Amino acid sequence: MTVHRARAAALAVGLTAAALSLSACGSAPSTTTTSADGGKSAATATSAADFGGMDALVAAAKKEGKLHVITLPRDWANYGEIIDGFQKKYGITIEDENPDGSSQDEINAITSRKGQDRAPDVVDLGSAFATSAAQQGLLAPYKVVDFDKIPAGQKDAQGLRYNDYGGYISIGCDAKRVKNCPTTFADLLKPEYKGQVAMNGNPTKSGSAFGGFYASALANGGSLDNVQPGLDFFSKLKKSGNYNPVESTPATVEKGETPISIDWDYLNASYATEFKSKGLDWKVSVPSDGLYAQYYNQAINKWAPHPAAARLWQEYLYSAEGQNLFLKGFARPVLMDAMKQAGTLDTAAAAALPAVSGSFTFPTDAQVDAAKKVVTEGWSKAVSG
Repeated sequence: MTVHRARAAALAVGLTAAALSLSACGSAPSTTTTSADGGKSAATATSAADFGGMDALVAAAKKEGKLHVITLPRDWANYGEIIDGFQKKYGITIEDENPDGSSQDEINAITSRKGQDRAPDVVDLGSAFATSAAQQGLLAPYKVVDFDKIPAGQKDAQGLRYNDYGGYISIGCDAKRVKNCPTTFADLLKPEYKGQVAMNGNPTKSGSAFGGFYASALANGGSLDNVQPGLDFFSKLKKSGNYNPVESTPATVEKGETPISIDWDYLNASYATEFKSKGLDWKVSVPSDGLYAQYYNQAINKWAPHPAAARLWQEYLYSAEGQNLFLKGFARPVLMDAMKQAGTLDTAAAAALPAVSGSFTFPTDAQVDAAKKVVTEGWSKAVSG
C-alpha cells in the first residue's frame, strides 16, 4: 500500500471560504521541440488556443507520448484513478517518481534537473511553495480552458499556478479500537486517548501536519495571527501521554498503530471507504473548534521535457472529468461551485463529503510565514521529553 507523502509545509493563502464549502542522478538533456500547428513551441504556449484548439494540443501531447509527474501517491485525493483515466483517454504514459515525497522535493527536482529528460513536467504544490516557485521563475504560464472560472484569489493572474483541490483538517478514529471517538481538539486531551493521537507527519515539513497544528491553535484560543496556543496544546498532549509520534499513513491506520489521526478530511474519508471491507470502522469528524482548510496548486515546470503533455495534463485536471475524480476522492475541487451551476458536478460524490459546520477565513502570506516561524522554532521542544 502506498504511504502518504509528507507534503512539505504546503500552506493555503488568499482563498475564499465559499470555494471550499459544499454549498461548496542525471541523464541526457531533453531535445523536445513539440510545436503546435503554425510553429508555436509547446514550451511557450500559454493556452490551448496557442495550439489552434484542444485537438491540436492533444495531437502534440500524443506525439510526445510521456508525462513525468512527481510525489503523487495513488491513494491521495484519488490520484490513482486520475492517472489511469488520463493514460486511458490519451494513450500517454505517466511516470510517477517519488510518490511519497514532499512539495520541497518537487521544487528541488525542477532546479537540479533543469534541461534533463528526467525532470518533472508538472508539480502539485502547497500554496506557499507554489508561490515561491513562481517567484523563483521556475514555472511556465498556462491558462486552462476554464481558467476564468477559478476564483481570482485562487490563482496567479498570469497562470503560473492555480488552486486545484482541497479539504479541511479532520480527526479520524478507529471506532473498533477506540470506545468513544473524539470529535474536537478539546476531546483529544482526555485520559482515555493515551498514546493514540497521531498526525500525518511533522508540521515543520508536512502540510497536513502544519494544518493540524494551525487548527489546534485556533481551537485553543489562538488566531491566524497567534499560533502559540498550538504549540501549547501539543505540549500538553505530549505531557498527558496522548501524543503518538508515529506518522499516520494508510498502513499504520490499517494495522491499528495510529487509531486516532489528525489529517485532511479527504484522506481520512478515503480510509473509511478503503478499509470498510477489511472490518475497520473509521469515523471522520471535522472539528468545529479548530476549523482549518487548504488547497493544493497545479503548475508546469518551465523546462518541462514534455511541454505539450504537461499542458494537456492541466486541461484534464481542470475538466469536469478531472475535477469530479478529485471529488470522488473526497477532495473539494476548486471548480466545485462553477460545476454545480453548470450541472456537471457529481452530486452523489459531493453528498458523501464529510460535514463541515461553521466558516473559515484563510491566512494571508504574512500570517502563514509567521506561523511557520513559530512552529519551526518551537515544535521539537513542544513534543520532546
